[in-house]
Formats: sequence, C-alpha cells, structure tokens
Amino acid sequence: MSFTLHDLGSENFQFSSNVWHWKAALEIIKSIDIISEGKIRQMGYNATGVKVDVEDAHAIGEAVRDKILPKLPEGGRMFADLRITDEPDDMTLHRDDDDQWKNYSVTRDWLKEFSEFCLQSKGFQIF
Repeated sequence: MSFTLHDLGSENFQFSSNVWHWKAALEIIKSIDIISEGKIRQMGYNATGVKVDVEDAHAIGEAVRDKILPKLPEGGRMFADLRITDEPDDMTLHRDDDDQWKNYSVTRDWLKEFSEFCLQSKGFQIF
C-alpha cells in the first residue's frame, strides 16, 4: 500500500510514501499537535482524498525541520513510537506482536524531503 501527497497548487508536484514510512510519519505529525486526531485518522487511509491546507502543511514542514530533524543523527531514523536509532533498517519483516513496531520508521533523509515538500506545497491532498 502506498500514499501519494498531491500539492494543491501544482498537478505535477507530489510526494510518495509506502505504508511503513507513512505510519511513522503520522505518529510524528500527531506528536507535534498541529492536525486534529480525526484528520490524522483519515490521513492513515490511502485514496481518501483528505486535504491538508497550506497553513497546516507549512506548520508541519516547519515543525519537522525545526523540532524533529535536529534530534536525528545523520543516517538515523525514527520509529512510529518516536524512538530514535542510528541503526539502518535491515528490511526484516517483524511478525511477532511485541516487535511489529520495528516495521515502521522514517529516515532523517526521508523526513527532510517530506518537510521540504510540506514547505513548498500549497497544501496537499492524500491519495
């Protein structure tokens, strides 16, 4: 499953994510407390067309850039539970209930690209 964020100001400007990254990103967005819980829930389902307005998109981009990225070391990543590691993803699919959280993370580079997309967009719609 994948998620594509389409800029509301330009048809050709978009950002794509797989479910493994997007679930972690949503938890990060939730932690910075810009978007309502209901909208975060909607953003977790692909192809719904939920929209994030320009002000919220820019606020997300700024918060990720200013509050989240400084916490992450070069080459680091953040899990959906907001734990930080500098270990690379070994691509293991963790099936045990106690370890499934390890499946969802985003790298520092991914977050930087996401932040830049948010800051450059005119808001976005998720498909």
